[in-house]
Amino acid sequence: MGNRLSKIYTRTGDEGTTGLGDGTRVPKDSARVEAFGTVDELNSALGVLLALAGLPEAVISCLVGVQHELFDLGGELCIPGYVVITAAQVTRLESALDRFNDSLPPLKEFILPGGGPAAAACHLARTIARRAERRLWTLAALESVNPPSLCYLNRLSDLLFVLARVLARHERGAEVLWRHDRGAGEGGEGA
Repeated sequence: MGNRLSKIYTRTGDEGTTGLGDGTRVPKDSARVEAFGTVDELNSALGVLLALAGLPEAVISCLVGVQHELFDLGGELCIPGYVVITAAQVTRLESALDRFNDSLPPLKEFILPGGGPAAAACHLARTIARRAERRLWTLAALESVNPPSLCYLNRLSDLLFVLARVLARHERGAEVLWRHDRGAGEGGEGA
């Protein structure tokens, strides 16, 4: 593969537009750019998570695969009409989700985002995945969007929730549970 970026700045975006993969120019705040930009942000958040030391090998392997697929999804969104994400990739996420969830106890309470640096980073990635999904639905209301891509982001946010639980237990032995019965002075009103 040759050089894709021989020059980093082009000045072509100085007027508020950006080029899509098919060469068309669109406003930088268009629904399509918001969608692939948020997918890129999600991929970067996973990179931060993966940069942390001590992650279980199974989590690393899973998330590196997801990073590649998110890069594919970004390309799909950057080129109108281009399709890369398939139902098989959604099924792969579901299998990983089931595999990681099998070792966890049933969740009877809400959990707070946190539990250790890796778990917290995973929760942050989960919320960005949810935003990416919302941005993709915004785009889908305006233009045709590959249906498996919508499912992929939905399943990925579920997987990241389960992985955050796995990582919290790996780092601290348990998740941080939300306490609805806490009094003032314990993080409640008046604290």
